[in-house]
Amino acid sequence: MPTITAVRSRMLRIPLDHPTSFSNRTVYHRDHPVVEVECDDGHVGIGFCYAGNSNGQLVTSAVDHLFAPVLLGEDPFRVEGLWAAMYQESLLHGRAGATMRALSALDIALWDHNAKAAGLPLYKLLGGYHEETVPAYASGGYYLEGKGHEGLQQELLGYVEMGFDAVKIKVGRLSVREEASRMQAAREAVGPDVHIMLDANNAWSNLEDALRYMAAYEPSSPYWMEEPFSPDAIGLHAKLAQRTGVPVATGEIEVGRWRFKELMDQDAAMILQPDAAVLGGVTEFRRIANTAASYGVSICPHWFHDLHRHLVAASPNATYVEFFPDDQVHNFRNVIDRQTEVRDGRLVLPDTPGLGFEFLPEALERYTVSSQ
Repeated sequence: MPTITAVRSRMLRIPLDHPTSFSNRTVYHRDHPVVEVECDDGHVGIGFCYAGNSNGQLVTSAVDHLFAPVLLGEDPFRVEGLWAAMYQESLLHGRAGATMRALSALDIALWDHNAKAAGLPLYKLLGGYHEETVPAYASGGYYLEGKGHEGLQQELLGYVEMGFDAVKIKVGRLSVREEASRMQAAREAVGPDVHIMLDANNAWSNLEDALRYMAAYEPSSPYWMEEPFSPDAIGLHAKLAQRTGVPVATGEIEVGRWRFKELMDQDAAMILQPDAAVLGGVTEFRRIANTAASYGVSICPHWFHDLHRHLVAASPNATYVEFFPDDQVHNFRNVIDRQTEVRDGRLVLPDTPGLGFEFLPEALERYTVSSQ
């Protein structure tokens, strides 16, 4: 039986070359806590999460001081038991946010270790559903200074030329009239047969504003409206879902199977967007995906395509991986040694054990922020 001998963490701060804007905030850099779980069988599992653009050290502090003592000396294959022990340890410190992201990163590392030890890519260890490739959509369409409608159209056309039949853009930052014009430009660029997903990033706080914007978007046939409200406003999501023919999607900041079940019980989302690096790792993601399947609800994971290609490949009710062609947006790729391959708008599944990539030592050194 292998034993966990070391748990290590770092907080990486990776700057963006150009400030990038959503509906209600601008990002200048991204904080990525990363972890390693080393075992005496010679395998090291890696894990990671996203921690916004400030105070990512809250995550690494939880790794080092809250969860590492729970894992040391334990069997890495006892994943369910270790998850339960870490969750119990987190109860007084936060069942969401930084604490749960720390648990998520460690759970991902355990699964990476176990797949490496088994000599299998993670998606095969999880009982693979897809073979060779998985469906994906190209995520982008951010607000950049000077970009304009023409710049947005050129970006989306580039994704279509890569073979993607679905693209996503950010919405909600401009006036209703400007947003309608921008959405129309996007539709004109990609034509009638390409799906356009919309991501509002919690743009609205009331139903009337959301409905005014939806009326502007609907003539251009969006595929879904993502995160129209705060993740805590489940009732508002449900009311919007009742009043628009556009599917509502949400869940990227949600944690735990209980909150996802509440979304489904209230018919607040037709599409769930779980993020394994947010909600409790691979272990909790699988529970949520299976519960969603019993409700007839599709899942489209948020962020980290290098991780989520495995989970979509092992989940029959998963319809898309979110893929970021632009490394200025998804700059986590700057710290890993192998990039996800795109083939005809689909993501190629790796044949190497585990997640299929490792951290670049020089990048870890370059971007590490001291905890002092």
